[in-house]
Amino acid sequence: MTFLQIASLLIVLAGGFGAINYLFLKLPSSIGILVVALIASFGLLGIDLLVPSLGIADSVRGVVTGIDFSEALLEGMLGLLLFAGALHVKTSDLRREWVIVALMATLGVALSTTIVGVGFSWLTGMPLLTALVFGALITPTDPVAVLGVLREADLPKSLETKIAGESLFNDGVGYVVFLILVGLAYPMAGDHGSDGNPVVAAGQLFLQEAVGGAVLGLVLGWLTFRVMRRIDDYPLEVLLTLGLAFGGYELAVALHVSAPIMAVCAGLLIGDVGAARGMSEQTRRYVDAFWKLIDEILNAVLFLMIGFEVFAIAFNGDLFLTGMAAIILALLGRLVAVAVPIAILRPFRDFNQGVIPIMTWGGLKGGISVALALSLPDGEWKPLILTCTYIVVVFSIIVQGLSVARLANRVGRHPDLV
Repeated sequence: MTFLQIASLLIVLAGGFGAINYLFLKLPSSIGILVVALIASFGLLGIDLLVPSLGIADSVRGVVTGIDFSEALLEGMLGLLLFAGALHVKTSDLRREWVIVALMATLGVALSTTIVGVGFSWLTGMPLLTALVFGALITPTDPVAVLGVLREADLPKSLETKIAGESLFNDGVGYVVFLILVGLAYPMAGDHGSDGNPVVAAGQLFLQEAVGGAVLGLVLGWLTFRVMRRIDDYPLEVLLTLGLAFGGYELAVALHVSAPIMAVCAGLLIGDVGAARGMSEQTRRYVDAFWKLIDEILNAVLFLMIGFEVFAIAFNGDLFLTGMAAIILALLGRLVAVAVPIAILRPFRDFNQGVIPIMTWGGLKGGISVALALSLPDGEWKPLILTCTYIVVVFSIIVQGLSVARLANRVGRHPDLV
């Protein structure tokens, strides 16, 4: 199938499944599309088991595997989704929460990766480095899923900023940690650590990716802001923001710096400074509406693709049980990633009592984890990692996604004390 045919099919299915959800299931839009896609996928697999001669599953599997989910997300959709999410997080709010956000996005990612990796290695007998790769890819919370859930919950502003800011930044940091660990665990997949001290090489790669991505995002965002200040033409200014998201992401990839961190930093600058000082009121409305629409459309397509990725997963009883155990490990890692930074800062500031359970249960996994798992080099452990990743992601989106708003409204009604 051509790119246009695949894009058309995804849009048609996303619209159709969205309508089914709206009329019958009435779940939050993205989660509903995922549920309908899963029902359709398992229905087709069931028909294929009953009437093997039809070959439906093989035909659909051919289409699904023909779509490079990892490349489509990591090198296409992710930049737009992160930019759109960052546009709606105000840096003035983020500055007040930057310490806790930074700790969760760095120390928290490291702790979660270690806990999940060590536990997964013990559980499966997998080499520790390979298990740490699983820990790194399952640790990042998906900002697409998290920000979608926030719309359904009535949270205090400071708590909402913590969750949104942390989900945007731990995604970029987690991706860098994943790249480092893949370079160490799969030496043929990259040259990280192939010469000299691998620890030094890993540290250099982290600084290059993380700091380089942040600097590039701020520079490109500032240049775009300076141009927009001289223009009062909302279609052109919307186009400039689109060019920043697309072009900046591809430039970051070419320069070997973190494209996700670039997109977040550029989006934060344009969404706050750019909106306040570089756009007219009319332009602000159109930019906001345009990126909300982009966010909703790509969100729907992404969750549709996650639902159909079941055709690329190998399932059996043992793998399913291991996946269930991986859910517990992922939640434990997330709990530690949230609780330890809060415990470090608690002597210096007060937190709402509900912040730990809300941020733990609200740390949803999503398409980024699946894409990273699919991007791994082929090997004996890849089917296990991919299956467990998929089980954790589906559980996270459906079970946690449908219940976190009720949890937040129950334990997080009172504003944070600071």
